[in-house]
Amino acid sequence: MRNDPLPKMKPVEDVLLVVDVQYDFMPGGALAVANGDEVVPVINRLARAFSHVVLTQDWHPRSHVSFAANHAGREPFEMMTLPYGEQVLWPVHCVQDTPGAALHRDLHVPHARLVVRKGHHGHVDSYSAFLEADRATPTGLAGYLRDVGAKHVWIAGLATDYCVAWSALDARAAGFEVSVIEDACRAIDLNGSLGRAWEEMSAAGVARVRANDIKETA
Repeated sequence: MRNDPLPKMKPVEDVLLVVDVQYDFMPGGALAVANGDEVVPVINRLARAFSHVVLTQDWHPRSHVSFAANHAGREPFEMMTLPYGEQVLWPVHCVQDTPGAALHRDLHVPHARLVVRKGHHGHVDSYSAFLEADRATPTGLAGYLRDVGAKHVWIAGLATDYCVAWSALDARAAGFEVSVIEDACRAIDLNGSLGRAWEEMSAAGVARVRANDIKETA
């Protein structure tokens, strides 16, 4: 990766959305994403090129419906049908106000304008930064972005095939131009989920880019 600084992007129309760079998704965490810590320096460099940055943070109550531990006889990574659809049962992770839910201490984005906490409703999961998994409950992010004049959402973070992909698809459905910065993301890849996610994103018109592909748009 080059160390030369990236040019400044448009101050409002281009938004860097940084998804779930939290300790429980790092190596050794409760729901570790392989090499998840490698995204931190890439995101730090990218963030210097955007005057408009939004962060997301998984923020579950301990009683969350997506945790296998809350369903007798169930194990992590099993599938279960819940009232809103099929749900992967996850290890307990990103519990509110625990060290695992904290943003990585080396993530340096002091100028971030907004932190969206998701997954805080105990009865429904929320991969996307825009809509919860019932596909009906908004987080408010789309309205915020429209109100500030955003047009293009650039997405980085964890994990490519879950929270990044769902956010990208929902951002497209909300009418934004969307690019996923591949080398600023890492994936879980559960039963082929990564390949399916890229296929769905491509079909929806999400651009697949790398950090060094980003050029000045102003």
